[in-house]
Amino acid sequence: MYHYDLQPNVLGTPFMAEKELLAAKSAKFAALLEDNSKEDLSHFLRNMPADPETLELVARFYHGFQLQISTEKVVPLICVAHYLEMTENHSKNNLLGQALSFFQETILPSWNETVKAFRTTEKFLRHSLKLGLVEACMKSIITKALANPSLLGEPIKNSTKYVDDSEEEDEGYKPSARRRLFDLDFKSEDLTTLSLELYEPVIHEMNKHGVPSPYVAASLCNYTKKWVLSGSGEAVKSNYKKEILEAVERHLPPEKGLVPCTLLFEILRFANVLEVSSECRNGIEIRIGKQLDQAAVKDLLIPSQGYSKEMQYDIVCVRRILKVFYGSYTSSDISGLIAVAELIEDFLAEVASDIDLNIDTFVDLAEMSLAASLGTQRTLDGIYRAVDIYLDKHRHLTESEREEVCRVLDFQKVSPEAYEHAAKNEKLPLRVVVQVLFAGQLQLRDRILKEVQDSDDKSTKEEAEENEEKLDFGEEEMRSEMEKMSMKVMELERECNMMRKEIDNGGSPKVRKEKTSLWREMKRKFGCVNSVHDSNCQLKKKKKKKMHPKQGV
Repeated sequence: MYHYDLQPNVLGTPFMAEKELLAAKSAKFAALLEDNSKEDLSHFLRNMPADPETLELVARFYHGFQLQISTEKVVPLICVAHYLEMTENHSKNNLLGQALSFFQETILPSWNETVKAFRTTEKFLRHSLKLGLVEACMKSIITKALANPSLLGEPIKNSTKYVDDSEEEDEGYKPSARRRLFDLDFKSEDLTTLSLELYEPVIHEMNKHGVPSPYVAASLCNYTKKWVLSGSGEAVKSNYKKEILEAVERHLPPEKGLVPCTLLFEILRFANVLEVSSECRNGIEIRIGKQLDQAAVKDLLIPSQGYSKEMQYDIVCVRRILKVFYGSYTSSDISGLIAVAELIEDFLAEVASDIDLNIDTFVDLAEMSLAASLGTQRTLDGIYRAVDIYLDKHRHLTESEREEVCRVLDFQKVSPEAYEHAAKNEKLPLRVVVQVLFAGQLQLRDRILKEVQDSDDKSTKEEAEENEEKLDFGEEEMRSEMEKMSMKVMELERECNMMRKEIDNGGSPKVRKEKTSLWREMKRKFGCVNSVHDSNCQLKKKKKKKMHPKQGV
């Protein structure tokens, strides 16, 4: 129903003052006047699908003034002319015929005029739908979009490491310089000015009729930026923004890479704040997961919302996205896997300082990164760095809990710099320190092997045999040293356990002093007090006692 209390005037005369003139053009009013000639018919205006400005144009028309129809007024004029039955059967050259001719000949051939007229149908949507005006506008828009998709806006350039920029350009739909020069309609009217009630069905029909996906995606992204992400959308109510995001996710084409990963993450942040449906949120996460190798660390720093507010960042969401990536990655090129592994390592370093990040979640993320690095030659320094930060910010962890955190470490796959740092790292549990020293021995062995293998190919056979004997002797000596080290580690563990028991039972100050110097004592016994630069911390050899020849060993 349309209720307007204002009755417009034409040259100072009320709209319905000249009833006979109106009846001459309107079959409906003529019939009403015939049956109620003496009654006040002003209530008749309240049901007309028109605003006061449109009624003034109608009044000017039936008073005989020349009618000036504009793009913004043609739809309401058609609606009110149809309501008043201002047809050719009732009067020649009537208003309905003139308005329809203008709509068909001036509006529909032009993209810009069609979009402008389509925008006005929202105010008179029921009558516009009934008269087919909405359908006519949509058909015109879709036909033009199929012929020239760039009317929707240029596709968003997606930064990717694997595709050359020149390959991303779609030359098939780019207007030529000549066309841009002479096509006055080239600066297109933006569909993002439409309300969601009009915009969503248009996008749905575009997908249905095969408008190229990159252009549809570009229009949807521009619509989201305008109404949800940008500052200009601040006045828009939260519920309306929520509806927009859910509609955008529904109609966004499924192809990978149509929307930059950073923009998808921004949409996800707003989706979490607006509490969109789980279906919408899952859809956005799946789109992100399929192209996670294009993301940056800052993209993953999603503020926690709702159930996960106890942590600074939404780690659970990141885990879901990671599972999507690993589940959908089918390329034979491992560069994408390596990129995500490095991304997660950097992400772990960022979130490791969160005091509320539990061990299971931290280890789970680290293991996902490790899984992506299997079969590659890259070092795992990033994992070690994250573990070091985590242990530093979670000093309350017990020895067993620190061991659980450190189980993701593999010191045979770290750089010499990381190994050197780990050998001095007092935050690491005792068992992990043993692994560090053992890895150092293995690295020393590998260097000896490499030196022998890289010996001059022109050396004599005797020299080669001599080198081989030296290598065998070196390996035998190393094996002996490693066995001694293993026994020494077991001895240290026994001593450590004894000291802990004494402390738990209220040990003497002397025992407590021994505990505080345990680390220094352990490194002294391994011969690592001063330096580990050569990665060859070996057990100091003790002088053997003289034994009687008959004495048993």
